[in-house]
Amino acid sequence: MKFGKSICVLNVGGTRYAFTREVIRDFPLRRVSRLHACATEKEVLELCDDYDRDRNEFFFDRHAQAFVFIMLYVRSGKLRFVPGVCELSFYTEMLYWGLESAHLDSCCQKRLDDRMSEIGLDSLSEADIRVSGDESQSTSEPVQRAALTGRAKWLERMRKTFEEPNSSLAAQLLASVSVIFVIVSMIMLCASTLPDWDTAKRNTVEEHRLVRNKNKRRMEAVCIGWFTAECIVRFLVARDKWDFLRRPLNIIDVIAITPYYVTMAMARAGMPGAGLGVAGVILRVLRMMRVFWLMKLARHFLGLQTLGLTLRRCYREMVMLMVFVCVAMAIYSALAQLLEHGLDLGTQNQDYASIPAAAWWVIISMTTVGYGDVYPVTVGGRVLGGMCVVSGIVLLALPITFIYHSFVQCYHELKLRSARYARSLSTEMLQ
Repeated sequence: MKFGKSICVLNVGGTRYAFTREVIRDFPLRRVSRLHACATEKEVLELCDDYDRDRNEFFFDRHAQAFVFIMLYVRSGKLRFVPGVCELSFYTEMLYWGLESAHLDSCCQKRLDDRMSEIGLDSLSEADIRVSGDESQSTSEPVQRAALTGRAKWLERMRKTFEEPNSSLAAQLLASVSVIFVIVSMIMLCASTLPDWDTAKRNTVEEHRLVRNKNKRRMEAVCIGWFTAECIVRFLVARDKWDFLRRPLNIIDVIAITPYYVTMAMARAGMPGAGLGVAGVILRVLRMMRVFWLMKLARHFLGLQTLGLTLRRCYREMVMLMVFVCVAMAIYSALAQLLEHGLDLGTQNQDYASIPAAAWWVIISMTTVGYGDVYPVTVGGRVLGGMCVVSGIVLLALPITFIYHSFVQCYHELKLRSARYARSLSTEMLQ
């Protein structure tokens, strides 16, 4: 800035803020910091609504209360919606000052995404919102990072790289490598259950011996090493270590990794897993937990994220569905056992000898699967079977509507979030 006094005054909706030139130059809000680079009043008026040279005062005809909350974000690094103000209106103010929805706290991001889903918007960017004829400006890095220095800034960048696959190009590359290791690990897990071809040809009692050779062990070690390093780094850069340990996906990671090291320790101690009896069985069960590594793909695929978010938000409907099914199972299984076996009319059906045995028939009938391994033979049992099928269709259909609407809402919300990350990534690549 080559004109005016050393003290600059920002007048936003009648509220005045005084700053020095140095503060204006490094101001986290892009629209304000650009004032320092202006050489003429014409350039200044492209950024603000009016300018008073005598008092070196810049006028912005904007929402004063919204700017108060934005200034709180500049000072504290936390941005939340103004109570009583429409989310989209506040987002308009954010775009004007050069902020993005990524700067909002997670709870407010969810509110904004829900609001956009309600009005049917798949994405909302600067091109969709024009303010006073000015094109809104956005920044690719959160303003919060301006307050971070040194080690804290590096940790935040590392956390986003490992936790948010769409946050940057490096995060996408890391996520791709992780997906490749998951796929390779699953292929190795499936191959480990195949019988050795040589023993299979001899048709001996060792026909079902699992294939174990040096190359597979090396490949398994590489995969486990990658997952271990990834888990440790994510733990070290996590903001809240206790919250990290409580997340279901992280618990699955630990359970899937641990058996490999336990097996290696036992092998070095001269205790092969096959001869440990119950302990060996438990160890093999834990090793099969590696199949849950497929859940790691939820970090990278929108469909799995939508499914997980829907189940988390619809747990009440899911519990209600389970209650419906359990009540119907209890009623129909008791009646089926009575009609097919309990009345002792000379045609006892042994498949319905007990209520738990009849419960299997009830569940496959209510879900309209009908394997055909169990079926009623009496007239009363068949009438009951028809009622069971019809009531099962009705009971299962009742909560589905709520779950479906929640699924659609979650899909739009995650799609908006993905589009936001894509815009940030595009800006980063252009810069």
